[in-house]
Amino acid sequence: MKSKKSSASMTLLFGVGILFLWMSMGMAQTAKKAATHYKYVGVKTCKMCHNNPAKGKQFAIWKSSKHATAYATLATAEAKKLAKAKGITDPQKSPECLKCHVTGYGLPKADFTPKYNMENGVTCEACHGPGSGYWKYSTMKKIYKGKIKPGTVGLTLPNAKTCETCHNPESPSYKKFVFAKYWAKIAHDIPKKK
Repeated sequence: MKSKKSSASMTLLFGVGILFLWMSMGMAQTAKKAATHYKYVGVKTCKMCHNNPAKGKQFAIWKSSKHATAYATLATAEAKKLAKAKGITDPQKSPECLKCHVTGYGLPKADFTPKYNMENGVTCEACHGPGSGYWKYSTMKKIYKGKIKPGTVGLTLPNAKTCETCHNPESPSYKKFVFAKYWAKIAHDIPKKK
């Protein structure tokens, strides 16, 4: 009789141990996900390094693009006319418009650092992912030297599908989107060292 109780106690103890281990593994996974949840740092953070002519002046190229004025565009008479036809009174307050005219629109406030500004429109992070994991110069150097894979720190490289999340027939001002043609207008590679 004593060995049955002892065996039952051991089984219960083993079961509790397994449950504890399973729960702690789940918490570790949750902590790992939280640690790799990147935040939007804002275009001014990117500008610090990406406005240098020797590095390709990516910020200046963005600043002269329609992406930089995407939010402001929603205040134009043309945008208001298109919005009115869709039953939208203010395009600068409409989720249907803001989802493509503001980087990260609709995400929780916790996903943005204080430097982020929605009025900057479609910024670097719309295409390259939230920058909190890769914005530091030391991290970018390691990426360019091949010591860090871009995706491991949240840096993504855009492709046609990235662009087509907004440049699609759902937009009231849609024009046929040809990736190569439009990419040429905003191309901003880092020059190769000679």
